[in-house]
Amino acid sequence: MRYYADLLRLRCFTKADVATLTGSATAAGLLLTQYRKRGYVDQVRRDLWVVLGLEDRQPIASRYRIASAITPAACVSHHSAFEYHGYANQVSYEVCVTSATRFTPFEFDSVSYRWLAPRMDAGVEDRPDGVCVTDLERTVLDAINDVEKVGGLEELLASLELVPYLNPDKLSSYLAAYGKQVLYQKTGYLLSQFNQTLRLPESFFTECEARLGKSVRYLDQDLPDADKTYDRRWQLVAPRRLTGTLTQGLNEHDQLRQSHPRRSSC
Repeated sequence: MRYYADLLRLRCFTKADVATLTGSATAAGLLLTQYRKRGYVDQVRRDLWVVLGLEDRQPIASRYRIASAITPAACVSHHSAFEYHGYANQVSYEVCVTSATRFTPFEFDSVSYRWLAPRMDAGVEDRPDGVCVTDLERTVLDAINDVEKVGGLEELLASLELVPYLNPDKLSSYLAAYGKQVLYQKTGYLLSQFNQTLRLPESFFTECEARLGKSVRYLDQDLPDADKTYDRRWQLVAPRRLTGTLTQGLNEHDQLRQSHPRRSSC
């Protein structure tokens, strides 16, 4: 167990990382083979390893830490980023990984890891626990842009209801990087529905509105006719039931905040 403590600090590692410890690639290969047989480490995929706990033989690294190590520029995104930040309604057994380097989807420890192409370089955080993840503002925009990758519209709404704050300057910057008229429409509409909680300035919505063209878009393409309503400000066809659902959710959220006020961090 000479190198176990060193690997424990790394949590996830490559053969090259082990070679740095042992002094050669040959020694690293022998060590990994030996440690795997003893249940000290396990192979996640080609040239990616994880250290196991001595008592339960389970991976020490979280699914988010593993996802961050799949490629040099990998980061946790979309619904998985909502999960990491603590604003997901449901926990999924699939981790969304955005990376400039494409990889084949794979499964490890009953969790699937799925590759997604990056939309931009901004809005990525390296956290102290070794996780690389999209920040909350980019996560929200990625989710609105790719709603099917966050479990659908209802799951997106449930996550947005949990978000307490968004930085309007970051949102504006990331929207400009996306450069999509429809994303301005959908973002303006959805965040305005939750603005009783988010408290974004009106200037942000004015900016979104100024980016609209003449096209009418659909928030959900599969809406039945009986459930369609048109929002004139955002030139968007949205579910008729949506406003009532959001209003009820926000009222419940406000009641919860009043009964359990947040403590000051100062």
